[in-house]
Amino acid sequence: MEGYQVIHEKSPAFYDNYDRKAEMQHQTHYCPGCGHGIAHKLIAEALTELGLKDRAILVSPVGCSVFAYYYFDVGNVQVAHGRAPAAATALKRSNPDSIVMAYQGDGDLAAIGTAEIIHAANRGENICVFFVNNSVYGMTGGQMAPTTLVGQKSTTSPWGRRAGNEGLPLHVCELLAALETPTYIERVALTDMKNIMKAKKAVKKALQIQKDHGGFSLIELLSPCPTILKMDPVVARKWVSETLAKAFPLGVFRDRKPELPVDAIVPHLTVAEALGVEEDQSNEPVIRRHHHTRDLTVKIAGFGGQGILLMGQLLAEMGLREQMEVSWLPSYGPEMRSGSAHCHVTLSHDRIGTPLISQPEVLIAMNELSLHKFASSVASGGLVLYNGTKLPEGFSAKQARVVCVPVSEIADRLGSAKVANVVMLGALLEETECLPAETAMAVIETMVKNPKMLALDRQAIAAGCDYVDTQIEIGAVSQPDGYSY
Repeated sequence: MEGYQVIHEKSPAFYDNYDRKAEMQHQTHYCPGCGHGIAHKLIAEALTELGLKDRAILVSPVGCSVFAYYYFDVGNVQVAHGRAPAAATALKRSNPDSIVMAYQGDGDLAAIGTAEIIHAANRGENICVFFVNNSVYGMTGGQMAPTTLVGQKSTTSPWGRRAGNEGLPLHVCELLAALETPTYIERVALTDMKNIMKAKKAVKKALQIQKDHGGFSLIELLSPCPTILKMDPVVARKWVSETLAKAFPLGVFRDRKPELPVDAIVPHLTVAEALGVEEDQSNEPVIRRHHHTRDLTVKIAGFGGQGILLMGQLLAEMGLREQMEVSWLPSYGPEMRSGSAHCHVTLSHDRIGTPLISQPEVLIAMNELSLHKFASSVASGGLVLYNGTKLPEGFSAKQARVVCVPVSEIADRLGSAKVANVVMLGALLEETECLPAETAMAVIETMVKNPKMLALDRQAIAAGCDYVDTQIEIGAVSQPDGYSY
């Protein structure tokens, strides 16, 4: 019509150029006819229209969606297979004003991630989940997915899915709608323009609900996968419309804000209440942080049974009591005793971006194996605290100071091998001055009820501090090249 001009342009929620492949920065990696491109466009347009782009975080796991971070100009987090709802929960709870979206395929959400999606929905997390259902594992060659239809052939069901052998297809919308807490659940199809416009409306509504703090939303998008289904793109869309949608009926399965019982509302706790200490009722100004604290990243490693994880928990709890930001990330094998164990602890006066520490400032190595395994990862100018009287033959850590503290021997002399980790904690506090020793004892006193063990822990903290003091005075510390103590 005269006077009108139709302009098709890329949504500002996308990057100007896609850097995944240098020779194809103008296009995505998706196959011709794939529904992911359409789904991306609907989400991007909805974010722009609602003014949410600068608050948005997209969580993309393993699958064809794994490269979404090359396309969406928003906060992007890539997670392990099936774990998007769990990561989205953490992101939303730590950043309540953000708009968090989990973008998942059927193999990812309905197979490996079944527990995560059910429990996130059951908790009523205020997130949006966009669930792309194309009935197969698309990225890894076309194995049977939880949504593969009865009789449908795949690389792992070459004779077709059999109800008696592989079970019936999993209906995610119907499953989640049986829960009391989800707010909005709808199934749409990326087939023709009419259904695509309905899909856009559903996507936008889900984002609006999150913006209004309305609770959990999931939009299932039936999508064609021409390459794996071995169909022409037009035929694939028709198959979704006539076959897949017949098995997975389109429609709204839940559209109401849940009414939670009064006792389900969690009361807000002050920091003092959460820590179980008395709150200062005076009118004196509140000192937010103790003067005797500093930022620190620590990796603690050794055998299971040496109190490795407990040492990290004590350190993190101490940081909390000093009003610091803290994180504690454990890692351990299946063995209860003698297996490898380590943890990461971050103490910070600012918000912590990740609990993972690739170059710790301090390594606590409670055995020789951990010393050899992790010493090279210590940051330049960092510190290694080693449980021993001397370093192993041939060992060198040129970038770090090394202090040998025979905590096992000290603990034995005190009367219990169980307090070796507390001796090392005392050594850490004295050497780094990251936190006051008094806070360590205050934390231990709340955790240890046995008077005899509590007395030993007090001696252990003091012994660790005293040993480090003595070693520094006599110069029995290994220095990195170019480092002067």
